[in-house]
Amino acid sequence: MEHLKAGIALGSNVGNRLDHLRQARERLRPLHEGAAEDFLISPIFETEPVGCAPGTAAFLNAVVELETDRPPLDLLNATQTIEHALGRPDLRPKNSPRSIDIDLLYIGDHRVNTDRLILPHPRLLERRFVLEPLAVISGDRDFGFGPVSALLAKLKSEEAPPVLWKEDW
Repeated sequence: MEHLKAGIALGSNVGNRLDHLRQARERLRPLHEGAAEDFLISPIFETEPVGCAPGTAAFLNAVVELETDRPPLDLLNATQTIEHALGRPDLRPKNSPRSIDIDLLYIGDHRVNTDRLILPHPRLLERRFVLEPLAVISGDRDFGFGPVSALLAKLKSEEAPPVLWKEDW
């Protein structure tokens, strides 16, 4: 089976945010089935919370892109297993603070629409905190609306611009 590029967003705003992102990145690495140099890691950006309660701590956000031949729901199960291993509870209020948040953004050109998973991620093109790191590692990727870098440039968003927090991690 052909390896497809899968974009995965990482976020954390509780505890040692950098450590949570590093642990998630390292647990994702075994899911990568391509060449080592094709496991892409964006810089980390610090972002203001979106859709969260007032006073919620800032997030650290990054995107990784790996190659896989796993079916979308298998990859979702694997990412949810990582979230649970890193302390994310099964049940929590929507947009509540979290040690780790792992979202599948895309897997190749797969279009999925189930109760558990929608691909590409339904808010991918609206979220500066996702587009900014994604543009760094895969700015030419096109979801049918133009390259990510062009979408980021013309994004109309109330989000504060992300701040580059750490280039190499």
